[in-house]
Amino acid sequence: MSDRVFPSSKPTANGAAPPATKPPLRPPYRPQPHHRRQHRSRRNYCCCCCFWTILSLLILALVAAIAGTAMYMLYRPHSPSFSIPSLRIHRLNLTSSSDSSSNHLTTLFNFTVTTKNPNSHLTFFYDPFVISSFSANGVFLGNGTLPGYISEKKNQTAFKNVVVSGSNDLDTDSVTSLKSDLKKKSGVSLKIQMDTKVKIKAGKFNTKKLGIRVTCQGFKGDVPKGKSPSLATSDNSKCKVDLRIKIWKLTF
Repeated sequence: MSDRVFPSSKPTANGAAPPATKPPLRPPYRPQPHHRRQHRSRRNYCCCCCFWTILSLLILALVAAIAGTAMYMLYRPHSPSFSIPSLRIHRLNLTSSSDSSSNHLTTLFNFTVTTKNPNSHLTFFYDPFVISSFSANGVFLGNGTLPGYISEKKNQTAFKNVVVSGSNDLDTDSVTSLKSDLKKKSGVSLKIQMDTKVKIKAGKFNTKKLGIRVTCQGFKGDVPKGKSPSLATSDNSKCKVDLRIKIWKLTF
């Protein structure tokens, strides 16, 4: 009796060879565990740094506020005051060509400036002043200078014969605006602006130089006739002192 041989797999219907067996699959990728403890330590370190930084800034702000309050209570600082008791118009001439293509303005003003230091413990050290004059509508009329000086405690300083002059070509808009001011029966409204820097001394304490702007307005005067100057009225004039703080390229 002969032996029978059984094939290991059944042949396909068309007699082709049996399909090859697939290689075993690789084990699935398992991500490495994160170092949570290391991330937590870094996060805690950043939080601690932020906390101590904010706390230090708050302490510095508190110390500065206490020091400022103590300085204020000790010295009782007051802003200096400025006034212009008299202003004379020597020249205010506007000339235009026949075709109005060119317009030229010449001006000459003369006035007195008075400044007071009302403080008993503060001394002001002023740099030279740059003076500018304008009409009520902002047309530039002229400029001048005022020398620097020291304003002692409880002191009053006066400068007489301060000269402001100008010789400028005006554009069409400035001419129209200035002509409307010249036609007013009450006179031309004028504004004087003075810019400088000041250092303040209180005992042994000295501040850095601070920019200030003094704006005086409320003057009205007529165009002079002949060689005699016209006196501008200054009954309603007021001068305001503003602190000018410059941060980068911006001035407040």
